[in-house]
Amino acid sequence: MDMERSVKRLMEDREKRREENIKKYIEQLTHESTPYRLRAVEALGACADPRAVDPLVTALNDPENEVRWVVTQALGRLQDDRAVEPLLPLLTEPDRWARRGAAWALGEIGDPRAVEPLLPLLVDEKKDVRVVVADALGKLSDVRVTGILSDALEIEEEPEVRTAIRRALREITGEMWF
Repeated sequence: MDMERSVKRLMEDREKRREENIKKYIEQLTHESTPYRLRAVEALGACADPRAVDPLVTALNDPENEVRWVVTQALGRLQDDRAVEPLLPLLTEPDRWARRGAAWALGEIGDPRAVEPLLPLLVDEKKDVRVVVADALGKLSDVRVTGILSDALEIEEEPEVRTAIRRALREITGEMWF
């Protein structure tokens, strides 16, 4: 009986510390120090707690591009569809890391609302953005984009992007000939 109480108390203490840590990380999202904000974003992205989504969405407005990039990664890991609408405007940002991060996160979240907004980025000037967009479209598995992806494959010159488009087409269609 004493063993059960000890284990129960340990579990309660652990949960209490977790709650306190989440609160601290949320508070640190507005800290003046960029490294503090980065650490907080990373921790919240790893915590798998739905309460982290709204504060992270707010952090998408951070003045530092690096923080915004890490926020997109955290939101993608959390895979919560509440992040979809706030991520969509990042697809048109001048900063390629914002576009790339948002595309990756949207693919990880897997919400079909992301399909249409991702399509224009198949011709983005940066090949790494095009790769991530093709991968995201593959994860979204919307058969309506197979023709668009096939057309993109015809005009794409970069081997890395062509490979990503083929991979996306295989994921969507299940056909191995791409």
